[in-house]
Amino acid sequence: MALFDDLKIFTGNAHPGLAANVCAYLGISQGRLEAFKFSNDNTFVRIQENIRERDVFLIQTMAMPVNENLVELLIMIDAAKRASAGRITAVVPFYAYGRSDKKDQPRVPITARLIANLIEVSGADRVLTVDLHAGQIQGFFNVPLDELTAVDMLARHFKERSIPNLVVAATDVGGGKQARNTARHLDAPIAIVEKMRIGNEDRVEVVNVIGDVEGRNALIVDDEIGTGGTVASAAAALVSQGAKDIYCCATHPVYAGQATEVLERSPIKEVFVTDTLPLSQEARGAKTSVLSVASILGEAIHRIHSGLSVGALFDQ
Repeated sequence: MALFDDLKIFTGNAHPGLAANVCAYLGISQGRLEAFKFSNDNTFVRIQENIRERDVFLIQTMAMPVNENLVELLIMIDAAKRASAGRITAVVPFYAYGRSDKKDQPRVPITARLIANLIEVSGADRVLTVDLHAGQIQGFFNVPLDELTAVDMLARHFKERSIPNLVVAATDVGGGKQARNTARHLDAPIAIVEKMRIGNEDRVEVVNVIGDVEGRNALIVDDEIGTGGTVASAAAALVSQGAKDIYCCATHPVYAGQATEVLERSPIKEVFVTDTLPLSQEARGAKTSVLSVASILGEAIHRIHSGLSVGALFDQ
């Protein structure tokens, strides 16, 4: 791909490997930026080259520690704005706090909206992300937001496995759309695992399986895997209803707490995730395989920079 003289890509400390792969796809060098903490725990960012009137993309996923990486992103945006960047795009492969997208209890915040406000106030002109937990989060922004999806890539990869007699299972009613999109690629029926979340704890209780799964191989789809409890419970419920081999795919491998151990003990045979979040080889365990979204992000950055349609990327 041609070199873009006025395109600059920088990254913080959240996931430098993904940024390097995006730059490799585009055939450009990564911009020079230093970001570190002083002894008083304050974050310092300095862009080490001229970006005046340049088209700047700042890649920073909200990996753990989430708040630390979020603040680093906000400071990076402010640094670029004060360095007179022509346009600033915050590339946030994983948008944290996505589950806090509404008031489902008295006296609680809508944190997903707060994060959107912070990114805008910091000076971002647009946002690029992958598979938001809830589509309405797009409406929290008053700047353009492009939401990419890894569903097609994950479905294509799984289709190459040629698993017979397949059913695609959503982990809840809200995930039905993602399940339908995946099932369309695989030409398979869908099922929905009806669950109930227990208070504010990271535990769920499966109450019903909607759809015919008996004698079928099942693919559980979700936007993210947190503690692993949701997909493990869904897998157990599918097995109890007569499902055979259980597989799982998700875009964001949060893998919080004992997620790796939970997945290893579950009936799930294989798990496919992407690299929107960094995942060490140890955390992957024996079941998890990682696919890269670097080409999707790189192509989207190319299209945004060149004034081409990002939506057409998924029409092909």
